[in-house]
Amino acid sequence: MHAAVITAFDAPPSYREHPEPVAAGEHDLVVDVLAAGLHHLTRAKANGSHYSSTGALPLVPGADAVVRDAQGRLRYAALDDTPFGTFADRTVIDERRSVVLPDEVDPVRIAAAMNPAMSSWVALRRRIDFRPGGRVLILGATGNAGRMAVQIAKLLGAAHVTAAGRDPARLAALPALGADQTVTFDQIERAADADVVIDYVWGEPSAGAMIPLLTARTDRGAPLTWIQIGSLAGRTAPIPSAALRAARLQLVGSGIGSVPARHFLEELPALAAAVTRGEIDVRARAVPLAEVSHAWTTAATDERIVFVP
Repeated sequence: MHAAVITAFDAPPSYREHPEPVAAGEHDLVVDVLAAGLHHLTRAKANGSHYSSTGALPLVPGADAVVRDAQGRLRYAALDDTPFGTFADRTVIDERRSVVLPDEVDPVRIAAAMNPAMSSWVALRRRIDFRPGGRVLILGATGNAGRMAVQIAKLLGAAHVTAAGRDPARLAALPALGADQTVTFDQIERAADADVVIDYVWGEPSAGAMIPLLTARTDRGAPLTWIQIGSLAGRTAPIPSAALRAARLQLVGSGIGSVPARHFLEELPALAAAVTRGEIDVRARAVPLAEVSHAWTTAATDERIVFVP
């Protein structure tokens, strides 16, 4: 069979012959891969920069996929830390970390959506006590995951969603997806009365937004929960000390480790159903796995690249 193989953290994967996967555990299944998304998580694991990276080489990247099992059933599967990922003709999954899908689903659509959508879905469902009627501010709303977060916040009951980003032209498309308000970072005080911030940006932009946002709040004693999910602008942020003293601000993170694996798994069926019903806008581009080296270095677009056999 063929697979994409990473042999150096500073180089893209190469498409080559690779040994067949072998089921070793009681719950392991060898499955055919139908569609596997190229996510930020996948890239970070493949270059060794993600905090969950094992640092072991060589590896086959790919953190999740839509697969077909030996009985012909479609499944969405999320892989645990393993050197054998989903960018291959076949892979090994833990049956307990998968959910059976309806036969009529579009594998490319599911593969494109589940990982980026899961970030905000799980953050609101499992990381905090989010209640319907809340006001949500999304930093980095023009990215793939951020755009989905706008829709997911509304699906989960947010009364008001503010989408924040740097590009006014891309922000202009978000009211059609449910954003009640759009702002650039220099207008962040217009979202001052948010209850929850979902942050895909971090770095200097997020740190710089804190004081203007907090000082403009109608009631600084009202709780504001800031959920750090992504770090597109920097892996560290110079948080002003005053931000933690001048308002009732709580900083939390949401991701692998801060949310137990069982909670991610318990949310898979409902999220997959929402994607299948078309409740989340998905922009995907199917690319043959044989073109992985070229696609890996292609400039980012609004479409999520999904590798197919």
